[in-house]
Amino acid sequence: MSGVRRIIVGASGSPGSLRALRHAEDLARHSDATLIPVLAWVPPGGDLAARQPCPAMVRIWHDAAWQRLWDALEAAWGMVPVDLSVRPVVQRGQPDDLLVVGAGRRGGLAWLGHGRVGRYCLAHARCPVLAVPPATLAQAGRGLHGWALRRRLSTDRIERSGGSVTA
Repeated sequence: MSGVRRIIVGASGSPGSLRALRHAEDLARHSDATLIPVLAWVPPGGDLAARQPCPAMVRIWHDAAWQRLWDALEAAWGMVPVDLSVRPVVQRGQPDDLLVVGAGRRGGLAWLGHGRVGRYCLAHARCPVLAVPPATLAQAGRGLHGWALRRRLSTDRIERSGGSVTA
């Protein structure tokens, strides 16, 4: 990834964004780039609510967005790495070099609720986008299929460590 000066990653605090933050950290270290975790926020009620906002309310919303960003960074890293150039941002803006997003869950019902941000960014970004897939265990759904996957993963791990598994 030569020539990358900045790596911009969405940091909402969701499990996918935490994974994306960690992955973006590795990329930034490898390419000696500045890591820019971004939290884009919209006022409660959407942009319509902010057409004639009270300045005090805008400040409260902005401060709440910063708090969410700091909470996400703390959840991902514990503390901001001191040996890495990190420049957190709370605002809307165009990414310049590389946007890293969590890809969200896959499956039949994943589209109902969350995970739309990554897809939106993939479809509309004006820069390269890296979508980090969820961890294998996060993919393991509920029900019989999810149980079988979780069991297979745990037995594989035990067998690799030299232990035994009883049914």
